[in-house]
Amino acid sequence: MGNTTRRGFIQAGFCGGIGLTLANYFGMRQAQADQKFYESKEGTAKNVIYIYLPGGSAHQETWDPKPYAPIEYRGPMNSIETNVSGVRINEMLPKTAQVMDKITICRSMTHGEAAHERGTHNMFTGYRPSPALQYPSMGSVVSHELGPRKNLPPYVCIPSQPNEYAGTGYLSSSFAPFSLGSDPAANGFRVQDLALPGGIDDSRFSRRRNILDKVNDHFVSKEKSDGLNALNTFYDRAYSLISSPAAREAFNIEAEAAPMRDQYGRNTAGQRMLMARRLVEAGCRFVTLTYGGWDMHDNINGGIRSQVPAFDQAYAALINDLEQRGMLKDTLVCIASEFGRTPKINGTAGRDHWPKVFSVVLAGGGIKRGTVYGSSNSTASEPEDNPLGVEDWATTIYNCIGITADKELMAPGDRPIEIVDGGKVVKELLA
Repeated sequence: MGNTTRRGFIQAGFCGGIGLTLANYFGMRQAQADQKFYESKEGTAKNVIYIYLPGGSAHQETWDPKPYAPIEYRGPMNSIETNVSGVRINEMLPKTAQVMDKITICRSMTHGEAAHERGTHNMFTGYRPSPALQYPSMGSVVSHELGPRKNLPPYVCIPSQPNEYAGTGYLSSSFAPFSLGSDPAANGFRVQDLALPGGIDDSRFSRRRNILDKVNDHFVSKEKSDGLNALNTFYDRAYSLISSPAAREAFNIEAEAAPMRDQYGRNTAGQRMLMARRLVEAGCRFVTLTYGGWDMHDNINGGIRSQVPAFDQAYAALINDLEQRGMLKDTLVCIASEFGRTPKINGTAGRDHWPKVFSVVLAGGGIKRGTVYGSSNSTASEPEDNPLGVEDWATTIYNCIGITADKELMAPGDRPIEIVDGGKVVKELLA
């Protein structure tokens, strides 16, 4: 009997639309016996929530307003004070302004990639793109280095893997993210891989499991193969995840009390961030979520007013929720985008791509609180002090996670490649 038929016994959906059963997922995760999963040790950031704003969010209309710049640079929006003296942010972030004392804004982020794909690669991998090699995302590196915890996938994407650079790169596909495949804000949301197919109830699923056990016993007795014994463990893990009440509960956003769901917001931003909190609380190590579309070449005033309020409510709720649960000290929350926007408002009242300077936000997991790191100049066109490159940013995040960024991983052809090439830990960001 071939592998395809064997997989059919326990197939319960597909992993995030990429055509992998849970058994495949766990199987590939250990496909290379020489991979070492547990060399790295947990650091101050035992969990990571990576909030990605696709398209390139404008630093001027979010984290780095320039209220005294000429109008063509300042733009059409106002700024407000935060609860940290002297720190101002965009007027559409009033709830975030009240958690400024718990977060750090980095206003001097910089790289040289103005194309969406190349900027995205930078911010998911810590590497500039190369035609010779696809680098792994930070989530996949965490999966490779630290492995699963509490029988949950170490790396999860909400609602799905957002781009190819959020994947495994040169690492085995066994370290790919587990994708929900559905938006937690949708009515009737459910994770397909944790639900049995139509017509399959628990008793029928158990019967199939028993049949699979007999098939596996037959193969093991006939072939005496260590590989077959290992394959059985992959199915065991998939079965445990599907049948585990604890695992199902982690993905069950309906279990949250109505006031908590309302606090985050009954919308895409709110429910994705709430799901991220549930998953790291349950044991997932690295959760990536995306929100909105920030490529605002036209009418940036309208775009920001449309996108930001839901984000502001959800993000402030997430920070406060993590703090109240005692989780913020162990959970690093990162907000990033592929680049910023041009210093001047363009002819269609928007801003274009600008990688020379932009902002990222870090909170928790060993990061300093209530501060601004670096600055841009008076027109938000380039770093004024403490420029923060992608390599240093990624190395600092890995340091918080407990991973040495200059550790070498093995690429195809037995090529040793550093997790990050040439970065240093920015100690001023650390608590």
